Amino acid sequence: MSGTQYPLPELDGPVEIRVDRWGLAHIRAGTALDAFRAQGFNAGRDRLWQLDLWRKRGLGLLAADFGPGYLAQDRAARLFLYRGDMAAEWAAYGPQDTKAIVTAFVEGLNAYVALTAARPELLPPEFTLTDTRPARWQPEDVVRIRSHGLVRNVLSEVARARVLARAKSRKAGLAADDLRKRVSPPHEPVIPDGLDAADWPDDLLDDFRLATATVGFSPERLAAARDDAWAWSKVDAHGTVTRGPRAAPKEPAEGSNNWVVGPARSETGRPILASDPHRVYLQPSLRYAVHLTAPGLDVIGAGEPALPGISIGHNGHAAFSLTIAPMDQEDLFVCATDPADPDRYRSGDGWERIARITESIPVRGGPDETVVLGFTRHGPIIREAGGRAFALRTVWSEPGAAAYLGSLAYLGATSPEAFGAALRHWSAPSVNQLYADATGRIAWFMAGKAPVRPAHDGLLPVPGDGRYDWAGFHDPAALPRSVDPETGWLATANEMNLPPDFPAEDRKVGFEWAEPWRARRIRAVLGGQTRHSLADSQALQADIVSEPALRLADLIRALPAPSDPDDASARALLAAFDGALHPDSAAAALIEVLWVHHLRPSLLGALVPDAGTRRLLPPGDTQSLIERLETSLDPAVRDALLAEALGAAFRDCLERMGPDPMGRLAPEAAGAVTPSPTEGGGRGAETTAHPEPRAGWSWGRLHHALFAHPLTALEKPETRWDVGPLPVGGSAASVMHAEYRTDTFRLTHGASFRMVVDVGDWDKSVFINVPGQSGDPRSPHYADLAPVWGAQDHVPMLYGRAAVDAATETIITLSPCAS
Repeated sequence: MSGTQYPLPELDGPVEIRVDRWGLAHIRAGTALDAFRAQGFNAGRDRLWQLDLWRKRGLGLLAADFGPGYLAQDRAARLFLYRGDMAAEWAAYGPQDTKAIVTAFVEGLNAYVALTAARPELLPPEFTLTDTRPARWQPEDVVRIRSHGLVRNVLSEVARARVLARAKSRKAGLAADDLRKRVSPPHEPVIPDGLDAADWPDDLLDDFRLATATVGFSPERLAAARDDAWAWSKVDAHGTVTRGPRAAPKEPAEGSNNWVVGPARSETGRPILASDPHRVYLQPSLRYAVHLTAPGLDVIGAGEPALPGISIGHNGHAAFSLTIAPMDQEDLFVCATDPADPDRYRSGDGWERIARITESIPVRGGPDETVVLGFTRHGPIIREAGGRAFALRTVWSEPGAAAYLGSLAYLGATSPEAFGAALRHWSAPSVNQLYADATGRIAWFMAGKAPVRPAHDGLLPVPGDGRYDWAGFHDPAALPRSVDPETGWLATANEMNLPPDFPAEDRKVGFEWAEPWRARRIRAVLGGQTRHSLADSQALQADIVSEPALRLADLIRALPAPSDPDDASARALLAAFDGALHPDSAAAALIEVLWVHHLRPSLLGALVPDAGTRRLLPPGDTQSLIERLETSLDPAVRDALLAEALGAAFRDCLERMGPDPMGRLAPEAAGAVTPSPTEGGGRGAETTAHPEPRAGWSWGRLHHALFAHPLTALEKPETRWDVGPLPVGGSAASVMHAEYRTDTFRLTHGASFRMVVDVGDWDKSVFINVPGQSGDPRSPHYADLAPVWGAQDHVPMLYGRAAVDAATETIITLSPCAS
């Protein structure tokens, strides 16, 4: 066992950090504030490059480190900083002293930043590669940054407006838009008076997309000259900032699953709570697990690396988890500007002045850049064009909306009632919270700021003249909840889960939810079990059944006899397909290639003849598309469409994976191509060995996880820090959410963190955080969890002192000292 000692000047007493064999840090302190100080220090120890980049991105300070190519992204980020009253901000998160907690966390983080200045060998190698240094934090930095929070649905609003603008009739426009995004519960969107998106600029959403984009690095962007700076203002289909063509934006694919099974239906006789939040796959992971112990505080689980506390986990009596509940928390307001004075916009019968704020952005290698930001009473102006100012009204502008920080209010909750009361302080993102405690009680709460919209439904942009303004927010108690249900279990998966008696038309909390596939599968599995076990929860998190894939296969099996030999071979491959997208399945590879590359595009073409409208629809709403395929097309047209796409998909797979679908030929004859075991190189290659896909076709040969380091394009071959590739099953429609790029089949979104909690027997709980707990490429915990995750497995999430001590590999002691 190794040991290290560091100074932390602001501590009230010594703190011990025990790092177990899976990289999870167990922090033991004499006071709660010291525990948060140590959490900040430890987050810096493991994630300093990630944290520093997160801060500079959020505050609009990237150009100071990386040059003019980041100016446009910096300006966009500054539009969405919280600019309200700080006293109201700190008070909004609950009765705890949030400012003191965040200040303590930042003190610890800054102490580690200072330590790297005194001991350069502690500095992560990314700083050397980019010739940058980490900056000190202010407590306000943690809460003012909002652009990483998941709110919605401005992208969908604008897309819907553009679809309607191209349609020959309202009915045709809404039918086309249903192929883009299903509205639920059934509801006809309110079209505001005077709305016409026909001449809206193509770059309308560029600033919004820039502000919410991750930070990318390429030699070209880093070398951008000052006169080329503002060309780096577009975002492509994969969320990368570029100076090339922009892509039609779509709503983020983030989601999650969670469920809780009560004691009457569990094998243990205690509640079992499972959580697997689905977010963009990053290196390092978006989540960070930690255990904080101090008088009055003993919590373990995962949160965001830049925040104190945790948002998913347990406190030794109660467990809690969250998924996104896709409430509508933003609207685009189209403000008519005064032809005689473009600094004024229409408000009622008069005019209101746009607030112009001038800011200076530091730029590496040159003078500061002066930018002007515009704000209306609705919020920041993201574009001005054609006598209009487009302003975004978002909960980001409200006190208490720093994403996930509201979790501080519920860390000590020990009853559903106390947990629900704490959620009154939760603002963003909007979530489904599940709760379970050692007495056997379980509960579900929907939480988040839900705007009151007296005159519209949030599905389309609206005029900004006052007629469609928000009227505050719904009382949190008005949102749905369920405590100790008779069913004995609860589950959510971002689906439309408003209860039948909820007044959806009146409250208008949201009409755009995730597709129902994951929720249906979870409910079918849990509803069919009478004695659910921890192993059952682990298996369900890894479930790879796809209802859409099975329905497509059923349609294919019902086709008339084929005449095309490729069509016949394809049907033979799908004859026994049961909907499970196994990584070693040839049928799974065929059905996914069929859908994303052939059938979906041809189906959209058949249903929407207008190419301009069709361009606005991808990837399309799978539920709506499959229902149209099953019921709305003439059977002869449908059968011809299916047969043609199936033959094309089979030939596509022949090109991608060789002539031997079932792997009956010798490998050299089959022309097998497998992912290189050294792709990514370095530590990633050393720690993520995986079995080679079987000979022949397989879904895992195409569908893979590669955890790419942000600096991949700049790294030297001998120091590359990617982790992977790992063959993976499933798809976005599976419980094991595995969203992927259709051009490379590389995973983009899914469960990087998973947790299953045995409520009451805490040491039996398990978790996984891929690719590892640490973001430092030199750490043994940088990629050690990747092969475990790739095998759909978990590692222990130990809680008891004796169990933690037995699993400890490293002890770090933090001691008070003079500054």
